[in-house]
Amino acid sequence: MLEKQFIFATPNKMTSNHTENQTIGLFNDSFPPIIDGVALAVQNCAHWMKQKGEDVRVFTLKAPNSNDEDLSFPVYRYTSIPIIGRKPYRLGLPKLDMSFRNEMDQISFKLVHAHSPFSAGNIALNIAKKEKIPFVASFHSKYQDDFERAVYNKQVAKLMVKDVIKFYEMADEVWIPQPAVEETIRKYGYKGKLIVVDNGNDFATNLPIKPIKDGARKKLHIKENETVLLFVGQHIWEKNTRMIIESLALLDDLPFRMYFIGVGYAEDDMKLLVEQLGLTSKVEFLGMVTDREILKRYYAASDLFLFPSIYDNAPLVVREAAAMHTPSILVKHSTSSEIITDNSNGFLIENTADALASKIKELVSDKQHIKSVGLTASKTIARSWESVTEEVLDRYNHLIKHKWRQ
Repeated sequence: MLEKQFIFATPNKMTSNHTENQTIGLFNDSFPPIIDGVALAVQNCAHWMKQKGEDVRVFTLKAPNSNDEDLSFPVYRYTSIPIIGRKPYRLGLPKLDMSFRNEMDQISFKLVHAHSPFSAGNIALNIAKKEKIPFVASFHSKYQDDFERAVYNKQVAKLMVKDVIKFYEMADEVWIPQPAVEETIRKYGYKGKLIVVDNGNDFATNLPIKPIKDGARKKLHIKENETVLLFVGQHIWEKNTRMIIESLALLDDLPFRMYFIGVGYAEDDMKLLVEQLGLTSKVEFLGMVTDREILKRYYAASDLFLFPSIYDNAPLVVREAAAMHTPSILVKHSTSSEIITDNSNGFLIENTADALASKIKELVSDKQHIKSVGLTASKTIARSWESVTEEVLDRYNHLIKHKWRQ
């Protein structure tokens, strides 16, 4: 059973007196400086919950170069080690961190929300059991794909997925970011109710977009006749990054500049492929861009966002691009493409390098069409995190009142 997120009559306020001064805990195994869509979702929701008067705290693992001082909410971190072959991701070891465990014992929670089923999620589950409070779990990723690449054994990966589903079966509510994700979690074996809660983005703006885009292109020294193409995300083959690079080699004499932003196990091989195909002068790898204003500049300067991944569920990056009126090219029938109507708020292609190259060539010849589709994308899929957080708090309120009455 699939249920769309809805708004209750008393927004942004936890009404039961006994929970007034208690904490909302958000738990995830990634958080800046480890940046992905889920980490940004947690960071932005926490920020807006704090702005709306909630005592919200984030619980995540320790990572090199982490700096939480400028955040509006507290972050609690526990011991972790690198995951081989999955840079920059890490394995959390909270049981080994006595200081973290002592800090946790001092906090009184009214609700916990897990954004991953691993170390952080299990901390949240244990708190919920102990304190008899609502436990929300968001399903974000295609975990079986990750497991198969990690263990090279489909049967072992299936057993690992069964453990993930057992985790979600313990939740009071399971949330997914868009309806198409239901297919994935059902395939994994989950049979319970699901709630659809949209992702937002922090680039959404009502300001005129042309000065922003013109300014971004000027700062990046982009020539007037250059087409700017962009990919933001993990540099892994599962995201169809090979197809992107191979399509660029088919663009003939088209003057373009391609930016890859992110890191991942395939980064070195991607650079080698770019070199082998003679694309070095047109393709630039920028690594991890943690400064949101700089990242926003690249989104704004781009004509097209290339995201042909069939691995992702509900990529936040597509919404971020849309906020800057930059439409995306995605593979038709992929989970990621559910929010896209072809030639209206984005573009859909077959899953081949030829199809991607052909679509880029077609669109470059009609820049006005790109602008029109980018405008529609900004209106249809670029929702603000503040708006999303209002609905999230309404849902939390409902769960807390329901749990309190039991």
